[in-house]
Amino acid sequence: MKKYSDRQTTLAGSVPLKGIGVHSGDPAMVTLHPADAGSGIVFVGQDPESRAEVEMPAHWQAVSATALCTVLGDPKAGGVSTVEHLMAALRGLGVDNAIVEMDGPEMPIMDGSAAEFVDAIDQVGLRQLAVPRRYVRVKSTVRVDQGSAWCELRPYDGCRFDVTIDFDTPVIGRQNLVMDLTPDRFRRDLARARTFGSVQDVEKLWSMGFALGSSLENSVAISEDRILNPEGTRWPDEFVRHKMLDAVGDLALAGLPILGEYRSYKGGHRMNHSILVELFERAGADAFEIVEAPFEREAGAVKAPVKAMAAAVGQSPS
Repeated sequence: MKKYSDRQTTLAGSVPLKGIGVHSGDPAMVTLHPADAGSGIVFVGQDPESRAEVEMPAHWQAVSATALCTVLGDPKAGGVSTVEHLMAALRGLGVDNAIVEMDGPEMPIMDGSAAEFVDAIDQVGLRQLAVPRRYVRVKSTVRVDQGSAWCELRPYDGCRFDVTIDFDTPVIGRQNLVMDLTPDRFRRDLARARTFGSVQDVEKLWSMGFALGSSLENSVAISEDRILNPEGTRWPDEFVRHKMLDAVGDLALAGLPILGEYRSYKGGHRMNHSILVELFERAGADAFEIVEAPFEREAGAVKAPVKAMAAAVGQSPS
């Protein structure tokens, strides 16, 4: 089996994407650029008043809102909203470093999934860098409970997601999906899973000035007990697949790949962010460590990194 050095990666070239913002309904364009080792993922926008360039690290400490999507900073002052699908694509394909150049405050929603971001990344390819990849390794279980919903991060030799959703509508019901995250699995089983919602909820958001760009072109719409999209769903369990896609993107805001298992029940953006706060701020230094793996390993197999590094709790692990 092919072996390769477990090194950091970046994009092999720049690639643009354009679409509309799902909440504003305005045209939105983003260009993905290569970045140096240790840079992490950085969004670059512009303050609409001063026209000054604003750099926003893709990091849990920069999260300002999680109600409808994941928002970094203040979109009215150079921040960016709806980052989760791009972040999922970058983490799912193993991109450690990239610059995301924005032309406005919102990521393009594309078709409501991560598929077009994956296609763009595959179009330019990846370039390995001469620096070992680093990880956040979970050492002890941390958990967040919010009513009947809960999530937790547990020690695991690899990166696993175990996501369960439970909706009253029979169109969705209770669905569970367990997956060890690899680029191949992400491409095949998660990337094309679209966002979804009820027509009643969308109409309520429209009346509040949100979701103005939402349509059957970029979401799965549910009305009473049926799906309105003529093509139906891409999988019978597309709903839980999209929730897992969101979790991959939200947990990518750890700043480094996570070695551990993430489990959630009735989760969402808020809980995905809460578990990072719990891990880095509240659980204490014994809950995780920063490790690196500068050795060769078999493709598709995740081995425990061999070198542990000191990390200050709550600081950006970039």
